[in-house]
Amino acid sequence: MHTAASCNPELLQPESPGVHIVMEGREVFKYAVKAMEEAVLALLEQEQIPLDAIRLVIPHQANIRILNKLVERLGIGAEKVIINVQKYGNTSAASIPIALDEANRASMIQDGDIVLFCSFGGGFTWGATLVRW
Repeated sequence: MHTAASCNPELLQPESPGVHIVMEGREVFKYAVKAMEEAVLALLEQEQIPLDAIRLVIPHQANIRILNKLVERLGIGAEKVIINVQKYGNTSAASIPIALDEANRASMIQDGDIVLFCSFGGGFTWGATLVRW
């Protein structure tokens, strides 16, 4: 099999002329946790809402280790965080809506509750938002 050489010299490897993109998993992990934590804290500060006023946290379900570390860093009780990545894997952009639907069907959210969504995804994009149910 012939591998086309990269037109980008930064992607060339001495041992192979093909295209090589390598993910630095450890660095992505650290960056994802930090980015989501900062997005959540900045949002709560901006809206002047204390973390303990949040009824439920529904993060993007990409990686259980990232989610566990985020929960630890924020100091949120596990009972307030929906984690279902172990059931479905990373369902990409559908992960938050799936988790929200599960929480709603399980009556985990009541009228007036504040729900926090946070995500980190492709292209190194991240964010957080609040919804009063």
